[in-house]
Amino acid sequence: MKESQLVGYVRKSRKGGALNLSIDAEAFAKAERYKSQDGREFVSLIANVDKIGQILEGDREVTSLCQLVEI
Repeated sequence: MKESQLVGYVRKSRKGGALNLSIDAEAFAKAERYKSQDGREFVSLIANVDKIGQILEGDREVTSLCQLVEI
C-alpha cells in the first residue's frame, strides 16, 4: 500500500508564465530515491493534473506536491 507524503507546493508564478515549485528542503532530503539505468539518482514527485489545470485557469492558487511511498 502507498501513502502520499507532502513535499511541497505548486503555484503559478507572479507573472503567470510558469509554475513555481516550493519544495521543503527537509522533506526532500528524506524523500525516497531511485536510480536510473545510467546510474543517475532521482526523486519521483506527483501533483494532481486536475488541480494543476485549475491553477493554470486561475480557479485555484496552490496545490500539493507529494511523493507516494510504501507503508
